[in-house]
Amino acid sequence: MVWRKFPLAAFFCLVLAMLPSHTDAVAVMSIDVGSEWMKMAIVKPGVPMEIVLNKESRRKTPAAVCLKENERLFGDSALGVSVKNPKSVYRHLQSLMGKKHNNPQIALYQKRFPEHQLQVDPVRETVYFKDSEKVQYTAEELLGMMLNYTRGLAQEFAEQPIKDAVITVPAFFNQAERRSVLQAAHMAGLKVLQLINDNTAVALNYGVFRRKDIDSTGKNVMFFDMGSGSTSATIVTYQTVKTKESGSQPQLQIRGVGFDRGLGGFEMDLRLRDHLAKLFNQQKKTTKDVRENHRAMAKLLKEAQRLKTVLSANLEFMAQVEGLIDEIDFKAKVTRAEFEELCVDLFERVPHPVQEALTAAEMNLDEIEQVILVGGSTRVPKVQEVLLKAVGKEELGKSINADEAAAMGAVYQAAALSKAFKVTPFLVRDAAVFPIQVDFTREAEEEGAQSLKHSKRILFQRMAPYPQRKVITFNRYTDDFAFNINYGDVSFLSQEDLSVFGSLNLTTVKLSGVGSSFQKHTQAESKGIKAHFNMDESGVLLLDRVEAVFETIVEEKEEESTLTKLGNTISTLFGGGSPELAPNVTAPVQDDKEDSGKAGENQNKGEDTQMGESTKEESEKSATEENNQEKAQDAGSLNDNKEEKDDEKKSDDENVAKPLKKAKISEDIKIELVINDVMDPTDNDLKASINKLQDLTDRDLAKQEREKMLNTLEAFIFETQDKLYQEDYQLVVSDEEKEQISSKLSEASAWMDDEGYSAATSQLKERFSQLKHLCKDMFFRVEERRKWPDRLSALDSMLNTSSIFLRSAKLIPEDDQIFSQVELTVLEKVINETRTWRNETTAEQEKRSPKERPIMLSKDIETKISLLDREVNYLLNKAKFAKPKSKAKAKNSTSSDKTSKSNTTAEQKVEENSDKTSESLEEKLPVDATSTEESTAQIESDSKSQLTEEEEEETGTEKAKSENHIDDEL
Repeated sequence: MVWRKFPLAAFFCLVLAMLPSHTDAVAVMSIDVGSEWMKMAIVKPGVPMEIVLNKESRRKTPAAVCLKENERLFGDSALGVSVKNPKSVYRHLQSLMGKKHNNPQIALYQKRFPEHQLQVDPVRETVYFKDSEKVQYTAEELLGMMLNYTRGLAQEFAEQPIKDAVITVPAFFNQAERRSVLQAAHMAGLKVLQLINDNTAVALNYGVFRRKDIDSTGKNVMFFDMGSGSTSATIVTYQTVKTKESGSQPQLQIRGVGFDRGLGGFEMDLRLRDHLAKLFNQQKKTTKDVRENHRAMAKLLKEAQRLKTVLSANLEFMAQVEGLIDEIDFKAKVTRAEFEELCVDLFERVPHPVQEALTAAEMNLDEIEQVILVGGSTRVPKVQEVLLKAVGKEELGKSINADEAAAMGAVYQAAALSKAFKVTPFLVRDAAVFPIQVDFTREAEEEGAQSLKHSKRILFQRMAPYPQRKVITFNRYTDDFAFNINYGDVSFLSQEDLSVFGSLNLTTVKLSGVGSSFQKHTQAESKGIKAHFNMDESGVLLLDRVEAVFETIVEEKEEESTLTKLGNTISTLFGGGSPELAPNVTAPVQDDKEDSGKAGENQNKGEDTQMGESTKEESEKSATEENNQEKAQDAGSLNDNKEEKDDEKKSDDENVAKPLKKAKISEDIKIELVINDVMDPTDNDLKASINKLQDLTDRDLAKQEREKMLNTLEAFIFETQDKLYQEDYQLVVSDEEKEQISSKLSEASAWMDDEGYSAATSQLKERFSQLKHLCKDMFFRVEERRKWPDRLSALDSMLNTSSIFLRSAKLIPEDDQIFSQVELTVLEKVINETRTWRNETTAEQEKRSPKERPIMLSKDIETKISLLDREVNYLLNKAKFAKPKSKAKAKNSTSSDKTSKSNTTAEQKVEENSDKTSESLEEKLPVDATSTEESTAQIESDSKSQLTEEEEEETGTEKAKSENHIDDEL
């Protein structure tokens, strides 16, 4: 594959866009689950998008799990066991998800992996793996183990816990298959932000890095994805659209999808495997048929996979397997022509998904700008040759990573869905591959007789965009009834696809409480039974709620003006009235308490709107009357006739009937769902599966802890035995102590050989604790002696620089002195006490034997250094921010010059010694003792930066004189 170099500017824009929105951000991940491989990617603070490396530092992990008696292996480790013990390794589970036992895919899986025993679940009618009477696993449980393993890899890579994930699924997965994947993720403890179609994830990854190339003109791109288990072709339209929230944003829309469930690289591997088995049997090195030996066939499958990869770049290759059966080696030459002949019917099926995608999108090849390859199996030269001829293009696009594009696109979507990150928007409009409709029957009158009429309503057409909500209204039901949710017209599927697809009936919905709701609202007008459907971001259809809606007529309450409201409120406060008696807040009376809440809510919404209009009319009317009164007063023309007309008008208004308005009342209808395709596990079964997987995880963690403790103990024994003969340790350990330690180490080593490798974790911990306690004093003495040189050197350096600073501070003239005598005395006292402690402790330590516990401890030296450092830095900071004392006007220029020179000299003395002290502290002290000096150096730098160039020129000469003067004094 050819890598395309993306513009760095675009990438860094992406990096900045994906920074965490707050400090509590956590990482999110994506899992691209394929038939043969799994790829993971993460987004965490500071890391925009990154593929997760597994324990072997590989960027993709085999989708396999090995279950042995006391061990569970994943990835490459499990794949290695498959050659020796194929019965214990489970893989290619994607074809089993959400399928009943009579599905052709189940029979095909049993044919491909005859070493496994598939049993029928009598309740769900699905299959499970039976390893023994006590060990049984469903496909969802095995996939859940793999998902949990990938999360562990991602957490190690991200160095923080991860719970949120986006998981890819094939675009042709139906409702049962999608629910099955969600159940597996739930068993693994993952919170699924979204199930994203793998072709959509690839399209998103492609668009994100080409954001600048997308404009208002739609561009159609086809992605041809051939993986290990299936093949799909997807037509995507890229263009910018305007949104209310963010303005113009890039968008991808899935326009057409075509697929072939059985066309993939694994089928090619199997045909090569069978060809190698045939060649071996023809050599007649044994009378046994190699095809009847599971281990031998597993070895040939591994060689066939390697052979297919090599033949993609070479015309021929020598296949060879050592000890294939009965210690007989196998060796045979295979050419690319032979391989293509074996798979000729597979290559003929390559154009079919392309034609299906064009038909679904109602496009032709001329409207497709580019065809881009995705998936590992597109590396087969014959696939590219046939595809190029089918699409009629000059070349095929190879600008994305065929293996990682889906994982990278999915992790971008994970960051967009997570609340922890802010991502530059990229709108995604996915499409439902299979149409869904609602089927129901109702009574109808035909030619004077009652009959049942079957009706259907389309919920989602083929290639309908989602997420999307739909509402269907049933107008002719007044009693409890039921309807079905089924797939729509799937005539575009072949007969083979239909047999694999499973049941076309999804769910039967039984409604109860419809009749009682009509009885409660006999005076209201029915607006039908409304069923609210939602196809969420994962492509899973949900029935949110069903409600009976009625419409009734109520009197409209006139709204009081603002001044009247204020007057009523004041009178209520001071008059002791109850606000509940206010006429404008009286709620309509209803018989049913459960219905009154929603009905009142809906009525109040209508009242609020009407009340707002009434208030506006009253204010306009009031303003008009005020204007008329002002005009009349100005003209002096008020008369009795006008007053009489106003009284008559007021009387007529009171006699007018109050206006009426319509209000809606809704009542929830009870729903009972009967799943018709593949039953979901019960809550108890789901809980049992979660506990089963957690027990296996706990067992794995306990095993890892034991192995870690075993290695730690073993390493401690051998390392300590070696240290006893090193010069540093021989100096501090007595003969008696050395003999005791050596004896205990030998005893522990013998115990390890006899019982240690099978001992429990608690026993290993106890042994390690005993040995560590026995050697603690020896290790302490060695460690202290190793620390002394650096710590004492740092202390001596601190004493020297502190003494220099103290002498310089004392040389400042009394008139210019910025330090008090108490401060200087305290510093001098600390210096003297520290020097005395250092001399006395060193002398005392020299008298003691190295085999005794030292009295000079490194932590005490560090404490002395810290104390000196604090005192000096206190005075340094005071010098930095000290203001010069005001001086009386000089009598003559000579005295003024001298005073100026004296002031400059004093200031330069402090500054010069501050520089020297800071530099010395930074160079001499250990890292853990110089934190304060770093802040001091920063303050000093900030103070110096405030000097202007003129000040530096004026003081330059005086600085030099001051420095020479201090040197002479010292």
